[in-house]
Amino acid sequence: MKIVIVGAGEVGFHIARQLSLEEKDVVLIDESPEAIRRVEDQLDVQTILGSGSNPEVLRGAGIRGAEILLAVTDRDETNLVACLTADLLAPHTTKIARIRDESFDQFAANLRERPPHIQTIINPETEVVQTILQLMSVPGAVDVGSFAGGRIQLVGIAIDAKSPLAGKALSELPGLPGPVRPLIAALVRESRLIVPRGKDRLRPGDLAYFISEQERLFDNLAAFGKRESPVRRVLIVGGGRIGLRLAARLEEKGIAAKVIEKSADRCSLLAEKLGHTVVLCGDGSDQDLLQEENVRDMDVVVTVTQDEETNILTALLATRLGARKAICKIDRFGYFPLMKAIGIEQVVSPRLSAINSILQHIRKGKVLSAMAIQGEQAEVLEAVALETSDIVGRPLREIDFPKGAMVAAVIREGRIILPTGESVIEPGDRVILFALREAVPRIERLLAVKLEYF
Repeated sequence: MKIVIVGAGEVGFHIARQLSLEEKDVVLIDESPEAIRRVEDQLDVQTILGSGSNPEVLRGAGIRGAEILLAVTDRDETNLVACLTADLLAPHTTKIARIRDESFDQFAANLRERPPHIQTIINPETEVVQTILQLMSVPGAVDVGSFAGGRIQLVGIAIDAKSPLAGKALSELPGLPGPVRPLIAALVRESRLIVPRGKDRLRPGDLAYFISEQERLFDNLAAFGKRESPVRRVLIVGGGRIGLRLAARLEEKGIAAKVIEKSADRCSLLAEKLGHTVVLCGDGSDQDLLQEENVRDMDVVVTVTQDEETNILTALLATRLGARKAICKIDRFGYFPLMKAIGIEQVVSPRLSAINSILQHIRKGKVLSAMAIQGEQAEVLEAVALETSDIVGRPLREIDFPKGAMVAAVIREGRIILPTGESVIEPGDRVILFALREAVPRIERLLAVKLEYF
């Protein structure tokens, strides 16, 4: 598979790195010599210095032989023109564009059906708002992903010393009292992601990822000692596009919200567009202002300014002043391993949201959804098992899956099955697969033609 990527920023760089590890043919285009130099120093991909909207540059990148064009620069206009140029040169190439301006949302169908024929438009800011809402709705969750149309949840829960499961081996979980037993797919321990075995024990400080049916989610959370706690009051620090979208969604849900924004002009716009949300003009990192606005009574504080350091410091300050939960937006992947160490467990990233969406659409065949975990240490895929697949008709224990990969759930005729070693996958089943990054190429070689999801 040949993929041309326009834009060597964080999204383009990390998508290129992941695809190169999977032995895809990747060409990365960018106008910045520094960005190209970074790619050349760290990745084994072809690079071109130039504009991805230039027809000669796209020809030189081999756009006519590419299956996919990813336009993921930080400029919507560049991404749109790159797709239009690619459509003129290679109309059969699938085009995926990152477009952040919500003004284009109403034209998504037109952009797909008419030139530039963009098959998929990704708005990471819309998706990160959805992630924030999911984190709010799942008590104690550090990470949340939805599969099978929302009927299956992948949830990351921090294990503390008070958790009923602390110290328990995974093999002991089925014998514990209660209506459910969590299916734990992965553990993050000391910034290292591992696929646990039955003898492994849950330790305080671990981040445990478990699979749950939606209707049993709160029972599973109770097994970890997490109880349902409705969100009634939210403070949003940062009134940019994400802050505005989040406040509007909270209004729809009837949740009381306040937005703190520095810019007076932006505050006027927020007050005009929002109905019941309280808009405050000020510095969200000001301790006196936070105390004056009773931050200690807030169920959730969400920090989504354009400055990552401000988001981090404000989230720390809010929890220190008594806020029940803080959700912090960051973009630099290098910060991810540091968050837990400094006391911030709930982190969202528009760039990671964009990568999740792109992964879904660059996999061939029957991929229905995809999610990257812990930056890009692992991936969860939802795919359809075809009749010719090697995983059909045999117990899972007899299938030679690579180390670090597992079948996490099976959906059959609307029924969700949490599999055991004796489970047998049937043609047409929807299969949710978990794999560490290093296991993905081996899964591709094992299942590419059969499952057709790569």
